[in-house]
Amino acid sequence: MSDRDSGTSASLTEGELEGKMDEEMDGGVQIEGEQDQKARDDAAPSLSSFSSSLHAVIRIKHKYQALKKRRQELALALGEAGTITGAATRTSPKIFTFDMLSPSTYSALSSSVPQRKKRRRRRRVLFPNTKRCTGPVKEHSRAKHCLYLLLAIVFVQVYNAIENLDDHVLRYDLEGLERTLKREVFGQQEAVDGLLSHLKDYLSTYVHNKPLVVSLHGPTGVGKSHLGRLLAGHFRSIVGGTLVLQYYVLHHCPQEADVLHCSHNLSAVISEMVERAEEEEKIPLFVFDEVEHMHSEILDTLWQAVAFKQSNEYLNAIYLFLSNLGHEHITKYMLHNSSSVSMAMSASGHHGYLVKELPPVLHNSLEKLHPLWTEAEILALGLLEKGHIMECFLDELTREGFYPDHTNIERLAGEVEYYPEVGGHEYSQTGCKQVVAKVNLL
Repeated sequence: MSDRDSGTSASLTEGELEGKMDEEMDGGVQIEGEQDQKARDDAAPSLSSFSSSLHAVIRIKHKYQALKKRRQELALALGEAGTITGAATRTSPKIFTFDMLSPSTYSALSSSVPQRKKRRRRRRVLFPNTKRCTGPVKEHSRAKHCLYLLLAIVFVQVYNAIENLDDHVLRYDLEGLERTLKREVFGQQEAVDGLLSHLKDYLSTYVHNKPLVVSLHGPTGVGKSHLGRLLAGHFRSIVGGTLVLQYYVLHHCPQEADVLHCSHNLSAVISEMVERAEEEEKIPLFVFDEVEHMHSEILDTLWQAVAFKQSNEYLNAIYLFLSNLGHEHITKYMLHNSSSVSMAMSASGHHGYLVKELPPVLHNSLEKLHPLWTEAEILALGLLEKGHIMECFLDELTREGFYPDHTNIERLAGEVEYYPEVGGHEYSQTGCKQVVAKVNLL
């Protein structure tokens, strides 16, 4: 190979050299092919023509080997001289590693790239593809239907019981009784409310474990007997006159020698009434007035009827005792406490205070007299003020047909005896006891 060829080859790129070598080899092959074709056309099928063809093949082979050798030499020359000027350089892919980065650079890169929060991947329940995916089968218990039925039955029973209670209370018309007592009884609002509360609780059902025993105590003329008459009249209109007893000791048993006979008669009357009330499914009422005049034998008979009779007919009964026992405690309490700040607010305020504090004191004193009051609910009736006395006169004048003149009422109320004024309150010594007598004198 000449120096001119090497210099020319040095100025060429590797790709151009490869293209030129391919062209030369193709040209040589084409020339040899033409010569071979010409030799085949001209030569005859003889030994000389066969030898010429063999020589042509050998020449082509030598030519190909020379071209191949030249190509290898050019490649070696290019590797030693470096990259040819102006030729495109081949670059191999680089592998990125963190070996070349400094710690500060790595921290800067890590801080600049926002980090995503790792989401907790939920585990999914995978079922085999060969089987059908079915959830667990819930078993329906037949006991649920029985439970629902039982709840419905209990609800109906409770509802019916409540309705029956309301019907039983409505049967005795306690609302009408309340209106009557508040209209007819003056100055005893707290005592009336307490009595109605006991009646409402007791009459809300027909089955009881003990009879209702209420004892009303107060000074003379405060309305005890009047309240008893109103209550007896109301129950007569509800349960009938045969199931209501108003017992006055001074009227039914005036002689002390007839006490035993009176006690036996009273026991027989109570037994007969409770048995009749049991047959009619009603509750009888027993009103005993002037209990302070009762002898011990009669009190013992009442105690046996209240405490020792355990049959059902004796448990369904109402006993009301009216007396002035313990009136000195009530009078002393009201006169000594009316001047205090808590008692002097209003009449209704100190009467409410009276009802809360006096029953325990009365219980202690009455239990010493007879054990009958251990079974009773104590209610205290307080002293009446001048305003209450005027209301009594107004009611009585209206009943008798007199014109309700306010001046005349004040004059009549001024004729009643009063205790000395205490704490702005003027209490009457006789209550409304003298009202009827004074109106009759008009």
